[in-house]
Amino acid sequence: MLKDFKAFIMRGSVVELAIGVIIGAAFGGIVKSLVDDVLMPPIGLATGGIDFANKFVVLKEGAKAVGPYASLADAKAAGAVTLNYGLFVSQVVTFLIIAACIFLFIRMLARLQSPPPVAAPTTKACPFCATQIPVAAKRCPNCTSQL
Repeated sequence: MLKDFKAFIMRGSVVELAIGVIIGAAFGGIVKSLVDDVLMPPIGLATGGIDFANKFVVLKEGAKAVGPYASLADAKAAGAVTLNYGLFVSQVVTFLIIAACIFLFIRMLARLQSPPPVAAPTTKACPFCATQIPVAAKRCPNCTSQL
């Protein structure tokens, strides 16, 4: 049984899948940093200084009713039940960036794998003498047949 398991793991597709998952996790971290640290601050500035990480709606006050919470961390510390729409917006942006990257990667692979376009033929066979003549020819130069 151990021998069969080792053979299964060492198959090429399983190893490639494992590598893909590891690279995907690393790529997810890069995209999350791109969204949180690079894209969302300028978007927040463009929208009047909005910090999307702290955009939430309190559904139920916490055990320590402190009133309006200054941040999401304060609301969580007080035990409040919150609807975190700012974090959701951030996750949607992350998803869209990952989806765009995957789309571009798949298009690039499709271009690399597709055969080059076939050039239009410049000659054709004369139906009477079977010699090659230009496609636009009206009369065969070898047998003088009308085409």
